[in-house]
Amino acid sequence: MLATLDAIDRHILRVLQRDGRISNVELAKEVGLSPSPCLRRIRLLEEAGIIDRYVAVLDPAKVGAGLTVFARVWFKTQDAEVTLRFGEAVRRFPEVMECYLTTGECDAVLRIVTADLHSYWRFQADHLTRIPSVLSVKTDVPMETLKRSYELPLR
Repeated sequence: MLATLDAIDRHILRVLQRDGRISNVELAKEVGLSPSPCLRRIRLLEEAGIIDRYVAVLDPAKVGAGLTVFARVWFKTQDAEVTLRFGEAVRRFPEVMECYLTTGECDAVLRIVTADLHSYWRFQADHLTRIPSVLSVKTDVPMETLKRSYELPLR
């Protein structure tokens, strides 16, 4: 269900996406409200599930997860049971940051982080290719990150 957001709600969300630790007083000032109505709006956005949670964004290289790869996965068969079991399996691996079922050439695309290429190779050999539904995996290693954002576009 698509939520109806007014301009102030969208402004609040844009600011919180940039800085989730901003104080309510500073946020209220930036969006043109007094603190109480601003906090009330934030609570409503949280209760509606529009604000899912607050997190700290870490520098992957500084915590030993400096390699990001994209793994394209092909399944042995394409039925509901296979996708269900595959999803259950990849959710157990902390290295898998994102997983998307796809249309087109492959069946799934995963964003995986590890310390280095050898660590990824071990993860692929020991875990990813041992998922019963996986037929094959092709890995793309990005050379450079040109953009990384966590802010959804809110118009």
